Amino acid sequence: MPFFSRPISVLTALAFAACTLGGCGTVNRKLSAGMADYIPAWAGGLPADAPPRAGTPEYDKFMQERERKRLMPAAERGDDAKPATPPQDAAH
Repeated sequence: MPFFSRPISVLTALAFAACTLGGCGTVNRKLSAGMADYIPAWAGGLPADAPPRAGTPEYDKFMQERERKRLMPAAERGDDAKPATPPQDAAH
């Protein structure tokens, strides 16, 4: 009888671990959306120039400003022309 009890206990432990990890996946998905705002950029959080999250009033203002700039002629936008980066030589 001890021969059959060990595989059953191992399978039970593995099933329990799988269920536990599966439950953590849904919790992390819900928490990660809000936690990314609080992690500094140097630790892998959002960069300083990231646009606001969709669905917020700041996002609506951002999109309106972006559309307004898109409709303006390039000379009037006020954006400094970005210098072209020189092509990098491939190291072979």
